[in-house]
Amino acid sequence: MNKLVVGILAHVDAGKTTLSESMLYLSGRIQRMGRVDKQDAYLDTHALEKERGITIFSKQAVFELGKRQVTLLDTPGHVDFSAEMERVLHILDYAILVISGADGVQVHTKTLWRLLQLHKIPVFIFVNKMDQPGAEPALLQASLEAELSSRCTSFNYESRQDFLEELALRDEKLTDAYLATGSISGQQIKNAILERRLFPCFYGSALKSFGVAEFLRGLAQYTVSPTYPAQFGAEIFKVSRDEQGNRLAHMKIVGGSLTVRDELKGPAWQDKVTQIRVYSGNKFETVPQVDAGSVCAVTGLAKARPGQGLGVGTGFGPPVLEPLLSYRVITPKGYDPQEILPKLNEIEEEQPELNVVWQKELQEIQVQIMGEVQLEIIQSMMLKRFGVKLSFDEGRILYKETITKTVEGVGHFEPHGHYAEVHLLLTPGKRGSGLKFSKNLSEDILAVNWQNQIISNLKERTHKGVLTGAPITDIEITLVGGRAHKSHTRGGDFREAAFRALRQGLKQAGSILLEPYYNFRLEVPEDAIGRAMTDVANMEGECQIAGPSGELAVLKGSAPAANMRNYQQEVRAYTKGLGRLFSDFAGYRPCRNAEKIIGEIGYDSEKDLENPTGSIFFAQGSGFFVPWDEVKEHMHIPAYLDEKEEVSPAPAPIQRRFHEPEEIDYDLLARTVSANRGKKRSWKKHKSKTEAEKIEENKEAKEEYLLVDGYNIIHAWPELKAYARESIDVARLKLLDALASYKGVSSGTIIVVFA
Repeated sequence: MNKLVVGILAHVDAGKTTLSESMLYLSGRIQRMGRVDKQDAYLDTHALEKERGITIFSKQAVFELGKRQVTLLDTPGHVDFSAEMERVLHILDYAILVISGADGVQVHTKTLWRLLQLHKIPVFIFVNKMDQPGAEPALLQASLEAELSSRCTSFNYESRQDFLEELALRDEKLTDAYLATGSISGQQIKNAILERRLFPCFYGSALKSFGVAEFLRGLAQYTVSPTYPAQFGAEIFKVSRDEQGNRLAHMKIVGGSLTVRDELKGPAWQDKVTQIRVYSGNKFETVPQVDAGSVCAVTGLAKARPGQGLGVGTGFGPPVLEPLLSYRVITPKGYDPQEILPKLNEIEEEQPELNVVWQKELQEIQVQIMGEVQLEIIQSMMLKRFGVKLSFDEGRILYKETITKTVEGVGHFEPHGHYAEVHLLLTPGKRGSGLKFSKNLSEDILAVNWQNQIISNLKERTHKGVLTGAPITDIEITLVGGRAHKSHTRGGDFREAAFRALRQGLKQAGSILLEPYYNFRLEVPEDAIGRAMTDVANMEGECQIAGPSGELAVLKGSAPAANMRNYQQEVRAYTKGLGRLFSDFAGYRPCRNAEKIIGEIGYDSEKDLENPTGSIFFAQGSGFFVPWDEVKEHMHIPAYLDEKEEVSPAPAPIQRRFHEPEEIDYDLLARTVSANRGKKRSWKKHKSKTEAEKIEENKEAKEEYLLVDGYNIIHAWPELKAYARESIDVARLKLLDALASYKGVSSGTIIVVFA
């Protein structure tokens, strides 16, 4: 039987688990639909999931769709558990993206879309909750095309001719086929979906099973089962433990077959399979063998880890979405931190995104997480599994560091009986690109096995920056020089030299501190819009009014993660529970208060003995230490760069937060603001002033106020007047948005009155 592995993803509360229930019910897998609010959903099997009403752990269900066996993987929708979701993406043939018809494309939806694009996964879209008031298919379809892709195409057409014409408009190959034959074949549609040239969109209500049968038919009709090699291969995407404590390695077979008692070999381990389980919900069937395309759980693999590939399986690296917060573990009385550490490490095996860190110098444990909901899950798991009640400190933001100029780092390691020298070219990378490693060195200069070892050594660890000891990112690291000794070079020498070369380069490279930002969508009652915009400004963020959502006004923007902590509680308080805040990771940007943070952390790169910046040279029968700023005076091979080449790149452009002056219609602003004044005034663009004029002007500068009669402006401004015909609320919001932009190029205070 052909096999298909399909994952289901969504922003939290979009109805993802409910859609899973409906699909399983209509396919005949379950006899009745469970509900999240009734704690009887087929795939939310963990007690914590039932208690919270959210998916925390990925689960699978197996059902038949026509002549095909489908493994459906339900993934967490809450942003705090995004890493669990992201691991599942590596084994998917297709993805189902669920979008709430009541809310449309949300902040986390866009993150999911980027990840699906990164992993090149074909996507079917199901717009759920279409039974709710205000859910309009035409408006939602336009939103999908604008915010996700113009290739999002509704498959809910009554007329086949209209459907084919719509398909032809979405893709050049489909256009050619339609013009040539007047039709588009099913195989051509399948290929377009598989190659991500087309994204089918279906509309319905999972709770009422409306539109789900049509969606299943589309899934059956327009998907293609992959082919696999004959040689065994597997991808491990998850580790868990059953109720008896048995360790389970969850994997997809990507080649050949797997049989009980087979011996599997991973990185630095070799174990024998003792049992193969195929799960569906919380139940499983033990089988003697599984073939390619199957997803199963295996016992007996004591050291298997998520991300590892077996056989022809390639494995995969760490998730794109990383922890943003760090908390110190406060151990209960009577426990030593060393007793708690292995228990947390066991949970970390199952949730690698937890990232448990042992701070040897401080003799304390830290956990790095995506969000604060994870803390409660960790506490619950520790209490249930080990009877240990943990607590945490107030936590802090996780910073990163990068560089601003291209430099050559040199590392030399030559204590008695050892020898290695490494030269690395460090180049600033694009924001969000992470670390990239490459080689630009002839094998005649350094043997390829040493080159490969250097790159492998650099990839094996997280490298600290020199400002705060935070991880470095967005740097291209190229091996450009190296030397070995025929007699004295040993395996670990190049590791030492490479690490020292990187650190020496960082000391020269003009490092800067980066902090995480959130993108957010804030929905508040209209009378709270002023408070919300003030809060965003106080958080040093930026925002714009995106229009109404039912009876709520919507703000979209971004702000530093450090300033948005606990803001959800504030929103609930000042909106009396009516407001909603959705946020998602937006990447790292230069830190606003870098000097303050660097001072508070108090990291000294010169005293970090485990990450030295200097090198070890040999002379007169003994090794001696050379500080980083003197290393190039002692290096043994010529520099790759001349000193004059080590220059700073042009500074990155600052992101605009307001409209530029030339983008503002000053004539229109003059007519509208002055509409209720007796004296005629006009707004003019200011000419550049000489320094003397600026000094003289500053002497006489006084605080200015602009009092705006809101309703007069709305009815004098044609665009706003058009909005007012439909909704005066929308017109007010658009006016506030325009004035906020104007405030960006003026120094006065604006007071808006609606009376």
